[in-house]
Amino acid sequence: MDSPAKPHVRPDPNAPGRPVRGISDSELINRESIFRPDLLAGKRILVTGGGSGMGKATAILACRLGARVAICGRDPDKLVRVQALIAEATGQEIFARSVNIRDPDAVEAFIGAVHDELGGIDTLVNNAGGNFSQDAIDFSRKGWLAVIDINLNGSWWMMQEAAQRWRDAGTPGNIVNIVANVERGMPQAAHNCAARAGVIYLSKTLATEWAPFDIRVNCIGPGVIETEGFSVYPEEALVRFHKANPMKMRGDAWDVAQKIVYLASPAARFINGDLSIIDGGQAQWGVIWPGGIPDYFNETGAA
Repeated sequence: MDSPAKPHVRPDPNAPGRPVRGISDSELINRESIFRPDLLAGKRILVTGGGSGMGKATAILACRLGARVAICGRDPDKLVRVQALIAEATGQEIFARSVNIRDPDAVEAFIGAVHDELGGIDTLVNNAGGNFSQDAIDFSRKGWLAVIDINLNGSWWMMQEAAQRWRDAGTPGNIVNIVANVERGMPQAAHNCAARAGVIYLSKTLATEWAPFDIRVNCIGPGVIETEGFSVYPEEALVRFHKANPMKMRGDAWDVAQKIVYLASPAARFINGDLSIIDGGQAQWGVIWPGGIPDYFNETGAA
């Protein structure tokens, strides 16, 4: 009996079926970018969740393009490693601090420290978040509140604190919120779906309210993006994720980082209140089951 064929994962047809857990440090430093090397020269960018995944990729790319960067996260060891990597590769020193963004007092103190260190912030990238896969009916109260608190409330505390400083100083500001594609719901991640939907419509509201202060607010909704975060999902679910988009491929953190850099650049000056989906067309085609597809829904072609 022939062994089952490995899933075809483009753009590399020879890649193993198992998804990778992020981009290597060497590739993050050396991967080609379409942007000119000084695109963000003089800009100050704050990235939450900057110790790994999309946040790490964004911090590295921003530094490569001339920005001064601050990052925060929950794991101080990860932050130190990113600091060292950027210093070795670019000669730049970035500001990093372990912060619990669910604590508004901690957020206020951290953004104050970033202002002291960098002299201000031009773009806030709200990338930090948390999630776990489970049927909604089985959520504990603690589990529900944990995801809502970091993904919705934490994003809000960061946005409000940054915006108040921009307003009071009379300087423009730019916010990029990393959310998710929630248009058709997110089975086995209802708490994350609720939080991300809240951030999306909060952002659309703020994009109008804060326009008189010259503050732009936009969102990016990644689809299946290979990062270290893949470690929280069962293998049987991971190997099917790419089947949920018509391109049948997985994105990576660089795809998202380049979009963030675009929104932080002068080219995006007239983009406000937008939600940009980076998912290979999944929004039109498939459904992700991060905990593994239930037998009830296990039909040919489903992911």
